[in-house]
Amino acid sequence: MAMKGFEKYTRQFYEAKPVSMRWAQKSYIDHAPTWCSVDLRDGNQALITPMSLEEKLEFFKLLIKVGFKEIEIGFPAASETEYEFCRTLIENNMIPDDVCIQVLTQSREHIIAKTFEALQGAKNAIVHLYNSTSVAQREQVFRKSKEEIIEIATSGAQLCLAYREKTPGNFRFEYSPESFTGTEPEFAAEICNAVIDIWKPTAQNPVIINLPVTVSHSMPHIYANQVEYMCDHLHSREHIIVSLHPHNDRGCAVADSEMGLLAGGDRIEGTLFGNGERTGNVDIITLAMNLYSQGVDPQLDFSNLPEITEVYEKVTRMHVYERQPYSGRLVFAAFSGSHQDAIAKGMKWRQEKQPQYWTVPYLPLDPHDVGREYETDVIRINSQSGKGGIGYIMETRFNFSMPKKMSEEFGYRVKGVSDHAHKELMPEEVRDIFYDSYVNILIPVQIPETHYKQIPEGIEATVTIEAAGETATFSATGNGRLDAVSSALSRAIGVEYQLETYTEHAMEEKTNSRAASYVSVIDGEGRRYWGVGIDSDIIVSSVKALLSAVNNMINAQGKAIEHLNA
Repeated sequence: MAMKGFEKYTRQFYEAKPVSMRWAQKSYIDHAPTWCSVDLRDGNQALITPMSLEEKLEFFKLLIKVGFKEIEIGFPAASETEYEFCRTLIENNMIPDDVCIQVLTQSREHIIAKTFEALQGAKNAIVHLYNSTSVAQREQVFRKSKEEIIEIATSGAQLCLAYREKTPGNFRFEYSPESFTGTEPEFAAEICNAVIDIWKPTAQNPVIINLPVTVSHSMPHIYANQVEYMCDHLHSREHIIVSLHPHNDRGCAVADSEMGLLAGGDRIEGTLFGNGERTGNVDIITLAMNLYSQGVDPQLDFSNLPEITEVYEKVTRMHVYERQPYSGRLVFAAFSGSHQDAIAKGMKWRQEKQPQYWTVPYLPLDPHDVGREYETDVIRINSQSGKGGIGYIMETRFNFSMPKKMSEEFGYRVKGVSDHAHKELMPEEVRDIFYDSYVNILIPVQIPETHYKQIPEGIEATVTIEAAGETATFSATGNGRLDAVSSALSRAIGVEYQLETYTEHAMEEKTNSRAASYVSVIDGEGRRYWGVGIDSDIIVSSVKALLSAVNNMINAQGKAIEHLNA
């Protein structure tokens, strides 16, 4: 059944023609753009509760720490809070010498005057002038001709020059044909060039021309063509910094930005986590980490995304979506058994081969690079998990390297617990299941003491066994200590089984480390039971593992030990 109402929509974008689409021949971006954070202006105005002065100051410090060199701090003429924030930064010398603040202004004299008043004494500032140029805005909002819209822009540009002359500080200019993507490219170039001709950019004093996707109307390649067209038609292009400011109405802000950079863009205006009007601005974290993950230095430091997320959520009262690229709580999480197995094997291969490049399956980025942990952020355990992932957790987090068949059995056991509880299991919960199921099981039989003697036939073990309220000593021979203990135990409790598997390993890398031993036994019907022993003495740990396996077998069969055999 068709969704009704689609007939009232049409394409609102204007294609740029002719363009050669040179950008389409490029396959990657080879250097970072200039970044400008607009979190404190564009992002702030999109919050249900705008940030207080103290919150804006905390966010500003975070942006400095991340490495932004250009930060749009607000619209000083819009409110007292915006004005006060600008003055606080300047008067308290809170702006590093290598950081340029940016402020927004409309093309109206009293607003421009208030803007320059707020900027007095700024070491470095960008005055960002804008007016709307789209067909819809011209016809419906302003009801003005193209010539009248150009007059708004040029009069504002002249006022900016006049106020710069009489205001202490170092100021550069930026112009935005707001609603650029709904503007005819020819008209966008005409109005931008009119402003450029007034400001007369030079190598020492370049002008920023910002091409905002104020509302996203098209697929990304259309925007790239528009950007290429503008780059080909702007006056003094060598002294122009072409800036991109994509919004995310169609979910294409990242693609718009990347294609726009390929098409000639030099600079990106965006926000952390993409916060902004409607569906948001472009997410600078995603863009920067896309570069990073392909071997390009993004010139921003996102090595501690959990900390950045914490500050952002606190001051904005927004929530970072769990699947937000790179920064979401679950973006590295693998619940699927096949994914977990591939990741675990990929990590082991990487450890063995020490390759130059990161190529681990299902992980386009090393989680450590953004402050995340493999054990808690990558392999996540629930009913969909597999033995590979569960084994990886046990090995990397708790130093248990289970035999393959045991890992499979334990995997099913853990999945069953998760499925029954309908929840994810934390690593510590997985560990507790392991201990409860296999480690040092002492019911119904215990072995408090063993002694060994070398004899011609092999090893003789003298074993003290406790069960059914009785204690007795039994001796038996075997081809090794564990085989001898097993023979004594089987005879003492009157239960037949076959000792199938024995492996062991050190749990720590030190001389007095504990050992973990793994034993499996097979009962008369071919069923396998596992036990694990942990002790600083490898012989003791092996006996504990054997006893645990046998106790698991007895408990599973439901047969009580009524007395020890004489």
